[in-house]
Amino acid sequence: MSLEPFPVDTRQRPLASLRVSITDRCNLRCGYCMPEESYEWLPAKDILSFEEILRLTGLFADTGARRLRLTGGEPLLRKDATKLVAMICAANRFDEVAMTTNALGLATSAEALKAAGLTRLTVSLDSLHQDRVKQISGRDSLARVLAGLDAAADAGFTGTKLDTVAMAGFNDDELSDFLHFGAQRAIEVRFIEYMDVPGASKWTSGKVISRKEMLARIEAEVGVKPEPFGHQGSAPAARFRLPTGATWKSQDLSGQVFGIIASTTEPFCGSCDRSRITADGMWFRCLYAELGTNLLQELRSGVSDDQLRAKIRGTWQARTDNGAEQRLERKIRKAYEPKVPGVHLEMHTRGG
Repeated sequence: MSLEPFPVDTRQRPLASLRVSITDRCNLRCGYCMPEESYEWLPAKDILSFEEILRLTGLFADTGARRLRLTGGEPLLRKDATKLVAMICAANRFDEVAMTTNALGLATSAEALKAAGLTRLTVSLDSLHQDRVKQISGRDSLARVLAGLDAAADAGFTGTKLDTVAMAGFNDDELSDFLHFGAQRAIEVRFIEYMDVPGASKWTSGKVISRKEMLARIEAEVGVKPEPFGHQGSAPAARFRLPTGATWKSQDLSGQVFGIIASTTEPFCGSCDRSRITADGMWFRCLYAELGTNLLQELRSGVSDDQLRAKIRGTWQARTDNGAEQRLERKIRKAYEPKVPGVHLEMHTRGG
């Protein structure tokens, strides 16, 4: 294998972060992701095997990827997911191997995931109220999520992040409650602007709480202005810290760090170094992209590793994607609708 420089795309963005969906299935029905109760799941024969995932992740590591995130659907629904984690971590190709999960399966798997070598967890939770969790996800799951977070802490996971989609009229009154929750559990909360992503069939701009609005509301509630914290770089979240004097419900929140992902109102396409592989092996360089590269087909056609590396490199070097910026430029925005027949763009297929 030649030691070529790692590739950059047409906007000088490196191929540094890879997300791999290991299943399209999920046990929740969150309204912004997969709002229908029933779906036609991918057949087993079309899903990447563990060996194929291991091969692909190694090839992407050869081409510059340094951070790997396993996603879904819900990744813990994949049979023997912990075994896959162990296989990837044993190969020792990434600086970080993380997982995004709804935590419903963490109570029984956190210890094994930690032992397998998983670096970090990101947990999705959109409310601290039982009735709201059931409303948004279609399941009465809050107790299981909290049990999963407890199990993760007991297993030794640190640096856990909590992703919360902020929606006007639903959970926008819980911002400071989440900061308090994060402070109690040593968790960094990341608020996500409600995005007009595939599957968000009920998205409207009126439900979006912008980063500017979130910061103003938090400042009004905790009594001090959040301070920028660190350098965002290629990370999706801009981070902030509550200075001395921040309090909420008589609790001291001084020093609490949180993030805001402002893809809807302040896109960060210019620094995006992420791409994603779906459970059936389609490689997309943008969350909004309708056309991808069928790596499953390449793998099963007998293509060599050198040929695949060359394809990954050349495809990335030609990358021009700026889907979020294009969405922002539209005068009228609505839930994303694919123009290519048969293309599935729902978040649960892409591993947002």
